[in-house]
Amino acid sequence: MNHAGGEPYCHSFTLHFVSPTGAGCLSITDGRTPPSVTLPVQPSAMLFKALSAAVYGIDANLIDVEVDYSGVVMNEDHFHTVGLPDAAVRESRDRVRAAIKNSGYTIPPTFVTINLAPADLKKEGSGFDLPIAVSILGAYGALHSNDLSRFLMVGELGLDGSVRPIPGMLPVAILAREKGIANLVLPAANAAEAAVVEGVNVYPVSSLLDVLDLLNTSVVGQIQREPYTVVTQELLGKLEQFTFDFHDVRGQQTAKRALEVAAAGSHNILMIGPPGSGKTMLAKRLPSILAPLTFEEALETTKIHSVAGVLEAGAGLVTQRPFRSPHHTISDAGLIGGGIVPRPGEVSLAHNGLLFLDELPEFPRNVLEVMRQPLEDHTVTIARASMTLSFPARFMLAAAMNPCPCGYFNDKSRECSCTLPMIQRYVAKISGPLLDRIDIHIEVPAVQYKELRGAAAAEGSAQIRARVLAARARQRQRFSKAKEKIYANAQMTTRQIRAYCELSADGERLLERAMQQQGLTARAHDRILKVARTIADLEGVESLSVAHLAEAIQYRTLDRSYWS
Repeated sequence: MNHAGGEPYCHSFTLHFVSPTGAGCLSITDGRTPPSVTLPVQPSAMLFKALSAAVYGIDANLIDVEVDYSGVVMNEDHFHTVGLPDAAVRESRDRVRAAIKNSGYTIPPTFVTINLAPADLKKEGSGFDLPIAVSILGAYGALHSNDLSRFLMVGELGLDGSVRPIPGMLPVAILAREKGIANLVLPAANAAEAAVVEGVNVYPVSSLLDVLDLLNTSVVGQIQREPYTVVTQELLGKLEQFTFDFHDVRGQQTAKRALEVAAAGSHNILMIGPPGSGKTMLAKRLPSILAPLTFEEALETTKIHSVAGVLEAGAGLVTQRPFRSPHHTISDAGLIGGGIVPRPGEVSLAHNGLLFLDELPEFPRNVLEVMRQPLEDHTVTIARASMTLSFPARFMLAAAMNPCPCGYFNDKSRECSCTLPMIQRYVAKISGPLLDRIDIHIEVPAVQYKELRGAAAAEGSAQIRARVLAARARQRQRFSKAKEKIYANAQMTTRQIRAYCELSADGERLLERAMQQQGLTARAHDRILKVARTIADLEGVESLSVAHLAEAIQYRTLDRSYWS
């Protein structure tokens, strides 16, 4: 056993303490032997309380853990948990019992009632193990104080008394700050994640004995241990490393230009081309030219990844924009989110990042159609009988598809074997409303031999990203006074489009003619103006010219070749 400073005790001694339930005797023989304590039982019942938290959606709720024991010695102990616990919470009685025993404490068998309040919220997960164990030991007199209102505790217990990490620690730390709870006791593996929240003292622990040592040494006044801290700016300032670079791409200058525009304004993009033309290759390199996360974006993204349990072990913040690429066999619940207690899906895990859907028509139609609302509202609302939860889903969609089932429609080097009805059925898997929500449609033709074997690519990701960052800086300055949190042109509202996308008389005539000839919708009208605004930002000019508008309209014409 270690004291607060971390050095092992090396002498044998006996520590006597007096608790509200009577006297106990803690005997320690050396640094490797756990304490052997027989805790007394009073004839009258006793109640002990601790604070914990439960995560619903991406937010945490405060949970009171109340423990009451009967005081009557029985042949065997009975743990009864109430407060809508799920199977993992009900099984905690076995983990807690073994953890207490293997930590060296002997509890007389009595009837113990554990209440998780408020009782009308369903409790799930193993994070209540630690506060339950501490409350039981406190009820039996192992703690020097009955008041733990300064501490919020979360963690799973191993049978040996070790404290294991759990998902969703960042929302718990935010809850502690909002509720004015100064100290957060949590597993050591979750410390970096919670420490990014300022205003809360984070105390990582590795075992149940470590928790008791922390609580008992804090009774006399100040806690005799330094809280865990991280420097968030250093986390965000880490050099981003990308495996893929646009320097490897031969040819496809038009596609690279469209991807640059998409990255600069966070616009959705659809690539259509034959197999092997480089659609997937281009998409995998798109993260290398995206703007880095701001601290607010990183906190939002980390919160979602923490709740979903996909945050890397020991990571404090998500420092790179997410890149999610689900397989086309994914279900609608896997894409959007779901479950009895809803969990975030792929569209939420891609929040502030990139969602790449390869072989778009191979996805079930019902799966694709559920993306229409998140693409428009940037949020997902999942309703269940017990609760309704909302997850943020502000992502950039990149999709790739073949032009027909065989893949060689309009290909100059290969002959297409598909009939016209086959092609129409294939492309009809992508509905008009979904296609209308994609800002940029481009064709990615097969690369010619001379381009494939020619000199190295003219530009790499570093040069393209420099222009993207300059355009994003102009957008941040433009939207700095906006009431809504807007980070890119694609997120502009109708009012902002009218304010920042004014057209000249020639531009008005060009846009009117394009809408009439191509049958564009009002949504397509707004998205053309957003893309034109991004193209102007890449050139560093404020006013939209006819050339900017013409390029933006060009990115909306390809769908007429396949879906008309």
